[in-house]
Amino acid sequence: METIILAVVIAVVVLGALGGLLVGGLRRKSPPPPPPAAPDITAPPAEPHVGEEAETPREEPRRTIEEVDLPEGSAPTAVEEPLVPEIELPPIEVPEPTAGRLVRLRARLSRSQNALGKGLLNLLSREHLDEDTWEEIEDTLLTADVGVQPTQELVGRLRERVKVLGTRTPEELRGLLREELLQLVGPDMDRTVRTEPEAGKPGIVMVVGVNGTGKTTTTGKLARVLVADGRSVVLGAADTFRAAAADQLQTWGERVGAHTVRGPEGGDPASVAFDAVKEGKEMGADVVLIDTAGRLHTKTGLMDELGKVKRVVEKHAPLDEVLLVLDATTGQNGLIQARVFAEVVDVTGIVLTKLDGTAKGGIVVAVQRELGVPVKLVGLGEGPDDLAPFEPEAFVDALIGE
Repeated sequence: METIILAVVIAVVVLGALGGLLVGGLRRKSPPPPPPAAPDITAPPAEPHVGEEAETPREEPRRTIEEVDLPEGSAPTAVEEPLVPEIELPPIEVPEPTAGRLVRLRARLSRSQNALGKGLLNLLSREHLDEDTWEEIEDTLLTADVGVQPTQELVGRLRERVKVLGTRTPEELRGLLREELLQLVGPDMDRTVRTEPEAGKPGIVMVVGVNGTGKTTTTGKLARVLVADGRSVVLGAADTFRAAAADQLQTWGERVGAHTVRGPEGGDPASVAFDAVKEGKEMGADVVLIDTAGRLHTKTGLMDELGKVKRVVEKHAPLDEVLLVLDATTGQNGLIQARVFAEVVDVTGIVLTKLDGTAKGGIVVAVQRELGVPVKLVGLGEGPDDLAPFEPEAFVDALIGE
């Protein structure tokens, strides 16, 4: 009996536990989802999700880009290329004709040289020409840097002719002095700047001189002289030691349309000179002007290098002209320079610069006597066309005045 009661109790407990589990499971089950809402026809179609199949693309004819019409107001605009500023070359200048240039500059020359001519005329016009007067005439000539030997020759001839002349009117004295000074300057010397070689072109001219004489400027002005005479010119900037020399020379060349050959700063001057002659030949230029570095005549190494430049250039062709630029204001010191340069490079002509700035015009006579070569060009100012071919008659006329 007890066994039956125990079995019933266990059955009741088991049924109670099963009922509790059933009720808890029903409570935890989520409510059913709400019914789907009506589709919104104004919303954009949803993008396909991962795993969903996209619609199979339809075959449509493709259009070229030319056939596609862009929306109004969105027409393509032309792409503007960046503007490159144009480099304006300086206008080519027409140099002043060289014929008679010294005559046109006579007034400038006479302002500085009149002291010599007027001093001599005043002394010669004295009533009695005693020994003291002749010594004053000698001193006047020596002060003007004419030189000792030329001065003695001139005074000797003047004394003889005045004695023969007897009466001495101002006109006669002026004519007498003009003749003797002209003879001293040397009217028969060939003062042509040789730029026309016998066998082909170009003529080769080398410009040499010490620092401060205006050598590079003179080279640029000489280019203008040649262009004014109808020649085509190539400039060789062989002064590689002075930073601004090549730029300065190129500026001179650009003014008259002359081509400039230059090298690196501090480079080999002989190499630049060689290239200038080579390019001058290739271009068919009439003249090649080579500007060398300013040399101190006391520096043996630099003078030897100048000789090297000359030898290298002559591998192309012989030099037609070697022009030595001297500062007329240096007086007798210029003769020392001239002597050393002549030994190194065989000078063929003299260019006297700053002649308008000195009363010592006698340097023309002295340097010609010293070297035995003529003064071919003179500088009478800082203007681009103030370099003039030397004309003895115009020079003497400027000395003695009107």
